[in-house]
Amino acid sequence: MKVLSPILACLALAVVASHAALSPEQYWSYKLPNTPMPKAVKEILHPELMEEKRTSVNVGGGGVNVNTGKGKPGGGTHVNVGRKGVGVNTGKPGGGTHVNVGRKGVGVNTGKPGGGTHVNVGGKGGGVSVHTGHKGKPVNVNVSPFVYNYAASETQIHEDPNVALFFLEKDMHPGATMSLHFTENTEKSAFLPYQTAQKIPFSSDKLPEIFNKFSVKPGSLKAEMMKNTIKECEQPAIEGEEKYCATSLESMIDYSISKLGKVDQAVSTEVEKQTPTQQYTITAGVQKMTNGKAVVCHKQNYAYAVFYCHKSETTRAYMVPLEGADGTKAKAVAVCHTDTSAWNPKHLAFQVLKVEPGTIPVCHFLPRDHIVWVPK
Repeated sequence: MKVLSPILACLALAVVASHAALSPEQYWSYKLPNTPMPKAVKEILHPELMEEKRTSVNVGGGGVNVNTGKGKPGGGTHVNVGRKGVGVNTGKPGGGTHVNVGRKGVGVNTGKPGGGTHVNVGGKGGGVSVHTGHKGKPVNVNVSPFVYNYAASETQIHEDPNVALFFLEKDMHPGATMSLHFTENTEKSAFLPYQTAQKIPFSSDKLPEIFNKFSVKPGSLKAEMMKNTIKECEQPAIEGEEKYCATSLESMIDYSISKLGKVDQAVSTEVEKQTPTQQYTITAGVQKMTNGKAVVCHKQNYAYAVFYCHKSETTRAYMVPLEGADGTKAKAVAVCHTDTSAWNPKHLAFQVLKVEPGTIPVCHFLPRDHIVWVPK
């Protein structure tokens, strides 16, 4: 049998290991053979598995319909459960309430004339508040609190559940208590294969083409979220950071390796079960994972999985064990930024913690679908 020379063998291996030849899981194993895949990545690769775990009642593709209207036109209650989630409508003409909960997120409409729509989704890409205001006014989407060159709106300060995730490094010690809500992922957008993602435009000047490709209605909630994600990705990085939006798992792996060299860990926050907001106590065993360089990737709201990644040389990352008041245990990833001098002075963190830019390290826990990459 003919044996390939070492050089030819390496070239052959490189060809086999190309983006096109390997699945995302295989690409992870090839590029990061000694790095376990975090739970967040597994869930995004296979969202159907988490959907099955969360669903205690099996509902067929056609859904379940319940109508208690008692024969009255335009009245009563209608419930629909199917692939596109759960819909509830009181059916009152010009009013009532409509709620849709499913893979596309959470929608709430009061139905009051001129009242508009309010949506708050804590688990989608770091928290998003959406307001249509009065009828005819445009949808407004608050920016991610993990993009540091934006100011927070008053609505975000008072209603974004991720407000609670920010804290000061001096408060991270065993016995400290914090009121937290690690929301369960509601956005089930999955990774696209690298080759597929590369062929799809991802820029503000291609929005009509993008909306058409994914059958998204311009001006809709989903359209505004997608538009906002692209806008955030196109904004220049703040001083001292490098940023990149990964549109596939393979591109996120490549970016992290290019910025860190060898990757030691890729970790995400893990919580035993979904709970309401409650007091969590930091228990013994806080572990510092890095004391300077790291890449942090935040999942965004989009038609498929997109991660806003930024690399910083002034980051400390920790794994923090927590126990909730009800006994729920969590291993939360905390990221502390030691230089915030280039952040927007009205960023959410400063308004919540009552500190000034560049004065003291600012920390935040990562939501469950965000990832921190730690170098060796």
